[in-house]
Amino acid sequence: MKKILHYLDEYLEEFLMVIFLIAMTLIMGIQVFSRYILGMSLSWSEEITRYLFIWSAFLSVSLCTRKCISIKIDQFIQLFPRRGKSLWKVLNLTVEFVFFVYLIPFSFIYLKNTIESGQVSPACGIPMYYVQAAPFVCFIITAFRIAQRWFGEWKIVLKKDEKPLEEGSIASVIEEAVVEDTFREKELVEDIEAIHSKAEKRKEK
Repeated sequence: MKKILHYLDEYLEEFLMVIFLIAMTLIMGIQVFSRYILGMSLSWSEEITRYLFIWSAFLSVSLCTRKCISIKIDQFIQLFPRRGKSLWKVLNLTVEFVFFVYLIPFSFIYLKNTIESGQVSPACGIPMYYVQAAPFVCFIITAFRIAQRWFGEWKIVLKKDEKPLEEGSIASVIEEAVVEDTFREKELVEDIEAIHSKAEKRKEK
């Protein structure tokens, strides 16, 4: 159970988006084959593909949040030390969290109205609340991912005993990677701590 939860935490968005991408590719491939080889067109292919794309688009918001790859201009933040950068990130993540939490009730009302209307898609007859659920579900996931990052950055802000790293050292390179959000921050922080402990053991010897 713990492994399953860990896998979902690490790869939930990627897993779903890969499934949706494969499904979209297969459906559109069948559509092209049917239209140009069999001389007949499928009435439902474009509709299903469009709905899968909508889900993928909303899931990508959560994915970009978790991987820290949202578009941003951070020249000013780069002027600060590591803890200063994390403090700015905490402020930024707080605003993002409030924004998405604010959107959740409205997306729920939108979903509720769709359920009550009984609206279905024109080609496939799919209940439209399956599609309209995308904003509600993905905003909740995104808010959760923001909260995860917020606590991670806050831990770095609270580290008062952190020693400055030598410029050009392996640890400093890893730290810069953390700052630039190139890799998973949690794993890199652990690597930095491991390097510090190894350096201290060598000094003792």
